Amino acid sequence: MNIKPITDPSRPKVYIETYGCQMNMNDSEVILSILQDAGYALTEDIGQADVILANTCSIRDNAEQRIWGRIDQFRLQKRRRDGVIIGIVGCMAERLKEKLLDGHTVDLVAGPDAYRSLPDLIREISPDKPQINVLLSHEETYADISPVRMDRNGVSAYISIMRGCNNVCSYCVVPYTRGAERSRAPKSIVREAVELFENGYKEVCLLGQNVDSYLWKHPDSADKNVNFAQLLEMVAKVSPDLRVRFSTSYPKDISDEVIYTMAMYENICRHIHLPVQSGSNTMLEKMRRKYNREWYLEKVGKIRSVMPDCGISTDVIAGFCGETEQDHKDTVSLMEAVGFDSAFMFQYSERPGTLAARKYPDDVPPEVKTARLNEIIALQNRLSLESNTKEVGKRHKVLIEGTSKRNEEEFTGRTSNNKVCVFAAPGHKPGDYVEVEVLSCTSATLIAKLI
Repeated sequence: MNIKPITDPSRPKVYIETYGCQMNMNDSEVILSILQDAGYALTEDIGQADVILANTCSIRDNAEQRIWGRIDQFRLQKRRRDGVIIGIVGCMAERLKEKLLDGHTVDLVAGPDAYRSLPDLIREISPDKPQINVLLSHEETYADISPVRMDRNGVSAYISIMRGCNNVCSYCVVPYTRGAERSRAPKSIVREAVELFENGYKEVCLLGQNVDSYLWKHPDSADKNVNFAQLLEMVAKVSPDLRVRFSTSYPKDISDEVIYTMAMYENICRHIHLPVQSGSNTMLEKMRRKYNREWYLEKVGKIRSVMPDCGISTDVIAGFCGETEQDHKDTVSLMEAVGFDSAFMFQYSERPGTLAARKYPDDVPPEVKTARLNEIIALQNRLSLESNTKEVGKRHKVLIEGTSKRNEEEFTGRTSNNKVCVFAAPGHKPGDYVEVEVLSCTSATLIAKLI
């Protein structure tokens, strides 16, 4: 199986832009695999493309606004060259559906479960006949498709283990754009990991909206069902030289079995992304997160009791509906209590169709949201620096991922607990494991030397 892009100049060319999360990046690789099998070749030059696809995100309004801006740019390509096809795929396609066809720039709209139909949809397009398929599926996992890898380093790759989400948090559009949860057969996941390792990849990241909900039910016997902890072990056993990461965990669902499995295998990275969203029990209940502050802190305590060196990162929303100053202070105090290594931090952005949009007014003034977000960001910068400072003098096994953006004579890579290291390593190359000692740090980076 060829897992690298085909660039045959005799084939019609497809150009793919990807927005949003790691799942979207993996979806673009699935799309490319399907289109390559249908005779297309990838191009990185939009001016040479016969088909232009934007794989989109709807998680926040500013993500959608970026796509509308790009559609205006795509229109220029249609003016310059006859026959160019413009397609919007992914979450924004699923959410807006026919609205994307207004304006006659977009020829194709396909949701996350419709990628197999792309060759047929493209074939049926004519100037007065755009095509759309936004049907969601209860079965589609693309398990039989080997994604064509679009990464540049050939070291790290994503493996989608499940699709959809059943949690229906009140602010989140994902259940409406990606549908219900369904898990891939474990054999297909392990096969993909083996395929990647045999092609020189040294790290895989298992992806799902909520990996802890992974459960593959064997058609013949409940005794043969596979949960996430068991799948994690199966992938870790592919090779001790294959690092395994995963994202994202849902706090209410991460099990002690997962934590103990991580501790058992050195090649399962000691890092958990555990989105808290708020430190206020009032906000957590309104968000429908199904855990409270005390439960979250107890889970963090369990992780650190089993793996003291485990990195913990999170997501935080500032200014959710009805958030008071005390709710905000509760978030700040929880961040202090945990001491997160890093965080993704955002202002609340109301998403049409969600429970919050239907039920709760978006009533926190924009200037208050901004002030609270800035306070959260400043706090996390301090926490990140404190966390990194504790690494000075320690030694880490690091997988070289590529060269440093600031200095081509230095490499960059991540520690097991997901901290970025920069170091010189003459004679080495991306894909090598090296041992380094941390000399100094910033809030974002460890500065190290080769041992």
